[in-house]
Amino acid sequence: MKHYTSINDIENIQSWIQEAKALKRNPLNYKDLGKNKTLGLLFFNSSLRTRLSTQKAALNLGMDPIVMNVSGDAWGIEFGDGTIMNGNTAEHIKEAAAVVSQYCDIIAVRAFPTLTDKEKDESEHVLKSFVKYASVPIVNMESATGHPLQALTDAITISENAKKERPKVVLSWAPHIKALPHAVANSFVQAMQKMDVDFVVTHPEGYNLNPDIIGNSTVNYNQEEAFKDADFVYVKNWSNYNDYGKVLNTDPNWMITKEKLGNAKFMHCLPVRRNLIVEDAVLDGENSLVIEQANNRTYAAQLVLKKILEDLK
Repeated sequence: MKHYTSINDIENIQSWIQEAKALKRNPLNYKDLGKNKTLGLLFFNSSLRTRLSTQKAALNLGMDPIVMNVSGDAWGIEFGDGTIMNGNTAEHIKEAAAVVSQYCDIIAVRAFPTLTDKEKDESEHVLKSFVKYASVPIVNMESATGHPLQALTDAITISENAKKERPKVVLSWAPHIKALPHAVANSFVQAMQKMDVDFVVTHPEGYNLNPDIIGNSTVNYNQEEAFKDADFVYVKNWSNYNDYGKVLNTDPNWMITKEKLGNAKFMHCLPVRRNLIVEDAVLDGENSLVIEQANNRTYAAQLVLKKILEDLK
């Protein structure tokens, strides 16, 4: 594997899930694979689980991780071609990516969307610039439109907890106080499309995700109907796609309650706002998988790094 920038880089998600489970049983089994290899983690935005889990994954493989908060620790980076750099940016991505490639064997990048310029966000200019100008593999730690490490994590978690051969999985929108990206929801949709599940997306009218990503997946604007007989309910807020980045609906009735959830397992990528997205009784209840999901972040990242390292040999 050269790069991991999208969940669609996975050809057979079931084989990946099984390999991730094996890593989880023995996380130090490939401790020598990353010996004398360096992973550079570049954060243009804040992180907790992604930062720690990816570092731990690298350490499990014997790699040496280097972490940089780009927005605070580095020169401002210019991504435009042919730009006259007479503004706030002091370094161009062409030099920055080339230099970091000399220091690191793999580069992982986290860069959120603007949520103001759809065309710019969907161009994935930050992530794709690193792919273009770096000479080493690139890993997506969440970009403007995707979070493939989280989506692989979610697929692993569902597989571990499924009680039937073809479980029903529901992705539900929930209210939030501010505009949030589509990345987690997009990649989760793409992951479920690769799995043998009965998949439904539910959200208020006007909160449709990118139709190119939704494809033929079922969308139900009635949350109660969508939740019927659900085995897993994955909850995430996202801002408006058509009226890009806007918050047009904060209906508290879309919050997840124990009564709505029923016997389904509750999933969320975290962080989550209690009693806004989901009530305490759900998060603290026996059907919540959020801590288990967070733990699986390590093994998803470790599997991705392992596959890239194997191709570097």
